[in-house]
Amino acid sequence: MLEQEYRSLQRLMEIAELRQKGIQDTHLLDWNFRVAEDTPYVQMGKRYVNNWKQVKAENLGLLFWGDVGTGKSFLAACIANGLLDQGVSVRMTNFTWILNKLSDLQVKERCQYIASFGKVDLLIIDDLGTELNNAFVTSQLFLCINERLLARKSTIISTNLSLDELQNEYSERIFSRLISNYEIMLILGDDIRIKKAISD
Repeated sequence: MLEQEYRSLQRLMEIAELRQKGIQDTHLLDWNFRVAEDTPYVQMGKRYVNNWKQVKAENLGLLFWGDVGTGKSFLAACIANGLLDQGVSVRMTNFTWILNKLSDLQVKERCQYIASFGKVDLLIIDDLGTELNNAFVTSQLFLCINERLLARKSTIISTNLSLDELQNEYSERIFSRLISNYEIMLILGDDIRIKKAISD
């Protein structure tokens, strides 16, 4: 009995450590399926989590796109927390944060940092397109996405940009990888931030 309790406690501690490393914005820790409205998008997110072994084996990526405030980040965080509860390693970040980190590193350190993305089971890049784009940004984004594909690891990307804007904003190499390797989902709905403000 004591051994079983010890193992349970050890697993809880491992999950807590994964959660601390995986989610930078602490408010995202409260975004989970238990507080989510049961929409078709949420049902899809639950299937993604519940079928993680198959998702992982098939290297299934997701691209959420749509207007501001429709719940893309919320859905991504629900998936992240659902998988973290299972002990799956997840890193949820945004590309602006990644770029800030890269700008502080030397070339060799940048390569090591990008390579670290291949180690986590699921990488979530939230709000792609909010950063100021240039040749450096495009090249680093390509390296991140390509590292994930080479490592056969799943990635979720959310963006307020349309597919046309994504294609125009970033290189054809990036767009072709997104189209070929990600399930693309248009997230529709009212701005949930406005709805919450009105209800409050």
